[in-house]
Amino acid sequence: MLFLYNLVISIAGFFLKIVALFSPKIKLFVEGRKNVFTILEEKIKPSDKTIWFHSASLGEYEQGLPVIEKIKEKYPAHKIIVTFFSPSGYEVRKNNTTADVTLYLPLDTKSNAKKFLKLAHPELAFFIKYEFWLNYLNELEKSQTPTYLISGIFRDNQMFFKWYGGFYRKALKAFTYFFVQNENSKEKIKSIGFDNVIVSGDTRFDRVNAILERDNTLDFIEKFKNNTPTIIIGSSWPKDEVLLAEYINQASEDVKFIIAPHNIKSDQIASLKAQITKSTILFSEKENTDLSNYNVFIIDTIGLLTKIYSYGTIAYVGGGFGNPGIHNILEPATFGIPIVIGPNYSNFAEAVELVALKGCLVISNNQELKQNLDRLLQDKEFLEEKSQICKSYIQNNKGATNSIMNIVA
Repeated sequence: MLFLYNLVISIAGFFLKIVALFSPKIKLFVEGRKNVFTILEEKIKPSDKTIWFHSASLGEYEQGLPVIEKIKEKYPAHKIIVTFFSPSGYEVRKNNTTADVTLYLPLDTKSNAKKFLKLAHPELAFFIKYEFWLNYLNELEKSQTPTYLISGIFRDNQMFFKWYGGFYRKALKAFTYFFVQNENSKEKIKSIGFDNVIVSGDTRFDRVNAILERDNTLDFIEKFKNNTPTIIIGSSWPKDEVLLAEYINQASEDVKFIIAPHNIKSDQIASLKAQITKSTILFSEKENTDLSNYNVFIIDTIGLLTKIYSYGTIAYVGGGFGNPGIHNILEPATFGIPIVIGPNYSNFAEAVELVALKGCLVISNNQELKQNLDRLLQDKEFLEEKSQICKSYIQNNKGATNSIMNIVA
């Protein structure tokens, strides 16, 4: 079976080069891997002590960041290597200051895994949440490198739990410890013979809680808000925006809206703006403008949403009308902001939990959107109740990083 796995990886590598000729994203995926070994040779000396973290994409990187930072404090003489599988992670965080070297992970062929680990020679290795690359894991086990899974989640549909998944189960022997998010994941991994597991929780709670300790001030948002109740619409998609535009257009002049769309391409921004009849300004147009005169502020740039949430009265988090579903609800929750989402959230444990706690409200249509937003704006007691639920949820779930460090360090 491992032979077939390696064959599939090799064939995929060949076809990706062809697809890259027509797809800008795949081109980044292919081109970004060409110089990985050269960069490693330049930046990592044989005498360097190193620690390696791998994340699939941006979300997993952010999830692992609290542990990366703690490891960096604990081992200041070591160089930190961070790898990404997808362009959406690497391209956003390739210039991060936490890691000493940030790279794409070469495709999981046996030769790539051997060469990567020879050049990187990590003393510790961490995989964040998932992405179990068999050749890398097999080589880590051969070299007896302590290897850990952070914030892992195991489900019935994964290969490990299928009758034909023996070669995948074997690769899991590389892990020194599994730090999983919940009891179900612990029971799943124990059911196939692994007792080196602990429910540490989700490091994302530590990540978002740390946001409260930094400076979240944005002067231009303060000027726009002008002490007015403000609804923050984060990571919205067109299906969200159709409903929201209708609500915005009929809303009171005493309410303001900040929209940070998931897609900031100019045509998408133009389409969104065209749907709104209220006075609207883009982030790219804000210079030398009295922002307090506008009702709607569209953020046509990236990297500001987390700080913007700190100014919110209510947050609508987008993605809930598509697949796989909603975006990050933990960031607004950490500021104690009541959250409204669309109906597709069942794949996200934090959303399921926060909906059950009634801190997060679910809508399926225009009427439900209006009903929930109006009540939050008009009923201060209701607003405060939801706010406190969200804030407490974050506080009650932090601490995963310390649980991990107590065993690793």
